[in-house]
Amino acid sequence: MSLLPMLPPAVNAPMEILHTAVGRVAVYHARLEGQGVGLPPLLLVHSVNAAASAAEVAPLFDHYRATRTVVALDLPGYGRSDRSDRAYTPRLMTDAVLAVVEWMRTAFGTGQVDVLGVSLGCEFVARAQSEAPAQIRRIALVSPTGFSRSKRRHGPPGTTLVIPWLLRLLSRPGWGDRIFRQLTRPGVVRYFLKRTFGSSNIDETLWRQAVITAKQPGAHHAPLAFLSGALFSADINTLYETLLCPVWVSMSTRGDFTDYQGRNSVESRPNWQFHAIEGGALPYFEDLPAFNTVLDPFWI
Repeated sequence: MSLLPMLPPAVNAPMEILHTAVGRVAVYHARLEGQGVGLPPLLLVHSVNAAASAAEVAPLFDHYRATRTVVALDLPGYGRSDRSDRAYTPRLMTDAVLAVVEWMRTAFGTGQVDVLGVSLGCEFVARAQSEAPAQIRRIALVSPTGFSRSKRRHGPPGTTLVIPWLLRLLSRPGWGDRIFRQLTRPGVVRYFLKRTFGSSNIDETLWRQAVITAKQPGAHHAPLAFLSGALFSADINTLYETLLCPVWVSMSTRGDFTDYQGRNSVESRPNWQFHAIEGGALPYFEDLPAFNTVLDPFWI
């Protein structure tokens, strides 16, 4: 019998399992004692794809741990969090973010936190802030979904883009698992990372983590929901337009995530700021100092 590869830590920090209403949620945390600048704790939320984990925000975690308390979670269905066979929805993901926010407020004795999301994770961050505005002070959205010109989404509240027949097909015993195994072969993972980075110069540590995390038990459940559209909010543009907190957005200039023409519904609002930052959808892997030169002032 072959042994599964051991999943290494996604972030070089202590990891804790929270037992929440949405199941086990893994969090990595680094507490800064005696914060000189007085910034609230920061929560980092990774994207959603076939092989996601908190490893996608590791450079930001390492950067911010020197100046503030920082936490990164594995969303449900990913990393070391609960990967059981259940319905993976924006509601589930948002509830996980809110559970971690509440844990941070208790663990670190703070009234508010800041939150940064990546790609589809931005939709969960925005929904969490809209539901807990007194607890989430500011949000930063890196390469957020929902701003393409041709796919504006003002659907009924709480609905998704799920394609029911596709979800049923992917949920059939054996079918979805076989598709997932093909999508997470090492060469295919590398291919999609190249598209994400907009370059063949991907981060090799991130690639290795993605390959291993995709081989863990239950790794296919959340990604198959993602493929069916079940994790995309049909009302996300309406939701973005309701946000009143300060919002910072990083727009990639390379790769598959460069269409932000739909931002015109919010970009003129004083609480929103958009920045085109050179690089792919994860620009902080490519030039961390340049990325943080633009982002850091936002938190102050």
